[in-house]
Amino acid sequence: MDQREEWNRARWASRRGLLELDLLLSPFVDDGFAQMSAELRAMYRELLFQDDQDLLEWVMARSDAPEPRWQPVIAEIRRFHQLDI
Repeated sequence: MDQREEWNRARWASRRGLLELDLLLSPFVDDGFAQMSAELRAMYRELLFQDDQDLLEWVMARSDAPEPRWQPVIAEIRRFHQLDI
């Protein structure tokens, strides 16, 4: 898959049923996805298969993701939105 196709798929998958999550993920993919390493992009795509409520909780740091390997990409989303305290 070329980089443009990868970005298009990530952009489409980032459109969620939860408005709050849409507001976090869509701008991130538009402006931050291409700068991530291939490994982080793959983790992001994997993360998108998770439930919206869970994903929102993890990004907002209300709970920890069950898979520690997702922490770097969640940190990137938080950093992009300046959510790190």
